[in-house]
Amino acid sequence: MDNNRQNATINWFPGHMAKTRRLMAEHLKITDLAAELVDARLPLSSRNPEIDKILGSKPRLVILNKSDMADSAANAKWVSYFEAQDITALEVSASTGKGISKIGDYAKKVLAEKIEKDKARGIHRNLKIMVCGIPNVGKSSFINKIAGRAGTKTGDRPGVTKGKQWVRLDNGIELLDMPGILWPKFDSDDVAVKLAFTGAIRDEILDVEHLCCILLEFLRSNYPDALCERYKLSDIVEKTGYELLENICKNRGFLISGGEFDTFRGANIVLNEFRDCRLGHITLELPGQTELVYKNEFGVLTYAGQ
Repeated sequence: MDNNRQNATINWFPGHMAKTRRLMAEHLKITDLAAELVDARLPLSSRNPEIDKILGSKPRLVILNKSDMADSAANAKWVSYFEAQDITALEVSASTGKGISKIGDYAKKVLAEKIEKDKARGIHRNLKIMVCGIPNVGKSSFINKIAGRAGTKTGDRPGVTKGKQWVRLDNGIELLDMPGILWPKFDSDDVAVKLAFTGAIRDEILDVEHLCCILLEFLRSNYPDALCERYKLSDIVEKTGYELLENICKNRGFLISGGEFDTFRGANIVLNEFRDCRLGHITLELPGQTELVYKNEFGVLTYAGQ
């Protein structure tokens, strides 16, 4: 691996991200509620602090999307975490439809006071909800599922939705799908690494072998059974991420000329299998958990534990 790349701060802020911030600010006045989609596997790391600043006091519903890929016990902890902050949170899966039918009821619950005031004034209109979040949390897939049709463009590449789109539902709700917005710079390596695990940051700008080693150390410490079962490993407690990666390459027969392990291929396989949920239901962070990574005496990012 290229050691010079390991400690580089990830900085990715395409021009359309700045435009999205302006669009969100402009449309706040005509929306009643912000439905903030986050990745249930990393609910805090997939919350953009820029969105907090833009939305301000706007009523909010946190959508824990991809909850079917996360640890169910962890999902419950995150719902409780947000509720303790007076934020309504709902577990959803845009791919399976889990929780989708509850969106309208939850939105009306959050806006109950406003709805009653409007009724008292004789105002009856559709509720307008802004759907926002970072790239790759599944906003377009979420809207497609809730609308019951493929009305918006979707894809696996981060940031595929480029412009705002309105979708009218049958239950008196209109959704405004905003393109994903990342913040200008990741000040925390912890946040950047966890986002990279899920594919929210393009692999092309990363050292995938190093990233995979951090993931393997996290799995070793938190989901050892899943790691051992998937890759036929044993005695993993004292092994580093790179040693685990080499063992995986050995077991999968990933070799290059000279009999060396093809760790690049192995790393890509592990990351893809994690993202496809082939390692099981895994959550990358819990409320009150310590940071995922730290810099040891060699300046290398390593898993710190809970």
